[in-house]
Amino acid sequence: MKVAVVQFPGSNCDRDTLRVLSSIPGVNARLIWHNKFGDDSFDAAILPGGFSFGDHLRAGAIAAHSNAMQTIRQMADDGKPILGICNGFQILIEAGLLPGALLRNALLKFVCKWADLQVETTETAFTCSFKQNAKVRMPIAHNEGRFFADNDSLVSLRKAKQIVLRYSDENPTGTIDNIVAVSNADANVVGMMPHPERASSPSLGGSDGLKVFQSMVEWAQ
Repeated sequence: MKVAVVQFPGSNCDRDTLRVLSSIPGVNARLIWHNKFGDDSFDAAILPGGFSFGDHLRAGAIAAHSNAMQTIRQMADDGKPILGICNGFQILIEAGLLPGALLRNALLKFVCKWADLQVETTETAFTCSFKQNAKVRMPIAHNEGRFFADNDSLVSLRKAKQIVLRYSDENPTGTIDNIVAVSNADANVVGMMPHPERASSPSLGGSDGLKVFQSMVEWAQ
C-alpha cells in the first residue's frame, strides 16, 4: 500500500507519521513536498500536523490552495483514504473537503495534553479497526482546534455518522458537542485534532493511535 505523507512549509509531525507508517507491514510510505505531489496513483495520503505556512492568514488557509490539494481532491473523489491530523485537519476544512470550521480554543491558549476520547463511529477509513464506543487516549496540541458547526449541520453530521471522535471526559478546548474528529459523507476523508502518531507505542505513553493507521490498511483491503 503506497501512502504519501505530504509536507508543507512548517509541517513538524511528518517524520513522526512516516515512522509509524513504516512500522506497519505492507505499507510503503513516502515523504513528498507539497509542490511536487501530483501523483494520484498513491493508495492513501496523510496531511500531518504542524504550522503550514506559519499559520499566516488563518491556520491551514494558505496550504488549502497548494497544488497538492488538486491531487488530494482527486484521490478523495476516487474513494481513497485521506487523513488530516491537527494542522492537516485545518487544511482539509479550509479546502472544503470536510464540513464545519475550526476556531481558536475557548481559552485563547495553546493546549497540549493527553485527552480521553470516545470512538463515535467505526465506519470510516481510519476507525474501522476500533470497537464502537471504544475509549481511547491520544494527545492534543493546538491553538485553533475548536470544532464548530451550526445546529442544522450538527444534526446532519449525527444522522450521517460523520462525527468520528469526541472528548469522553474533559473538554479542554471548548469544541462544540465535544467533537474532535469528523469525516466526509463517504467516510474515506477524516480530519482529527488528536495526534495518533504520538500515541503509537507504549514507549510514547500509549498505543491507541496505531489503530488509526491500521484501520487505513484494513479499509483499503
